[in-house]
Amino acid sequence: MRVPFLDLTAQYREVKEQVDRDVAEIFATSAYVLGKHNRSLEERLASMHGVKHAVAVNSGTDALRILMQASGIGPGDEVVTTAFSFVATIETVVQLGAVPVLVDIDETTFNIDPAKIEAALTARTKAILPIHLFGQLADVKAIQAIAERHGLMVLEDSAQAVLNHHEGVFTGNWGHGAGLSFYVTKNLGAAGDGGMILTNDDEVARQSRSLRIHGMGRERYYYDDVGYTSRLAELQAAVLCAKLDRLEAWNARRGELAAIYLQETQGVGLPATQPRNNNTWHQFTVRTPRRDELMAHLKEREIDSAIYYPVPLHLHAPYRRFSGGEGSLPVTEKVCRECLSLPIHQHLSDDQARFVAQTVSEFVAVRA
Repeated sequence: MRVPFLDLTAQYREVKEQVDRDVAEIFATSAYVLGKHNRSLEERLASMHGVKHAVAVNSGTDALRILMQASGIGPGDEVVTTAFSFVATIETVVQLGAVPVLVDIDETTFNIDPAKIEAALTARTKAILPIHLFGQLADVKAIQAIAERHGLMVLEDSAQAVLNHHEGVFTGNWGHGAGLSFYVTKNLGAAGDGGMILTNDDEVARQSRSLRIHGMGRERYYYDDVGYTSRLAELQAAVLCAKLDRLEAWNARRGELAAIYLQETQGVGLPATQPRNNNTWHQFTVRTPRRDELMAHLKEREIDSAIYYPVPLHLHAPYRRFSGGEGSLPVTEKVCRECLSLPIHQHLSDDQARFVAQTVSEFVAVRA
């Protein structure tokens, strides 16, 4: 039984009628930049997350970079985060001249361990940047309490957390702002790149809108800052609006598949959901010391899998200087050696999910 890791063709088939109609209209009207689909996407995502402002940009990476810059992160500032993430998390900190301070993760949720944060704070610390990994929020209440005690900002890396909440309070509301990603693999994915800044801060929103267009202010061709070319293409906004209509149903379907995995997969470490979090299951990541063998076994049976992430960020050459090197983040390093993500997407069938769970369980039983 063939089990693909992702099925973008099936996604397109589901939204084809709406996407084709809206894309044809964009070409017919030549409204390619910051048009009605951009405005609709911003308004809808702001409303769905319960925030005042949503600012569309051309990637999740730019969402983080612009959010941090608009929030005042700059040279010499320290930002506490983790090394178990996509590189954009700390790449953007470094690009602003700031310093990523890396702490270890919780072994069960893969998110930042709040118990490790305060020991990493110094007089130069300006923000905590939790990564809401694989589709659920970090321990936002504990992080928020630490930030309040020490007078710090919280900036959320929500690249994998569209429509995620804790106790009904959505990402974007747990600090100064949040950066979303719409890369093709995300639960809400564009036909390419895309991103969004969520914030309740009027000034952060104003600066973000300026920075996404070269630092241009309220008047055209007058510049308030050194900015970027980071408008979200109207074509991408149209694709995202079509998918957004279905996102809650798609996330619910992922939850059904995760329930099958959790019930029927034996012999490997299973992901945990923190109490009172919703989990949208951007990834379903298991752990085993025999990860590479398991991956090969799945491939033999035509089951796709992927490793997020094979090497922690603090062991890559450009970022080694921000850590104590190998051994400095033992939980992160262990998880990177053991983690394997199984297929979980809304177009997977129950039979396919059960076949994956059975194949994993049989592999472990035979090797044991």
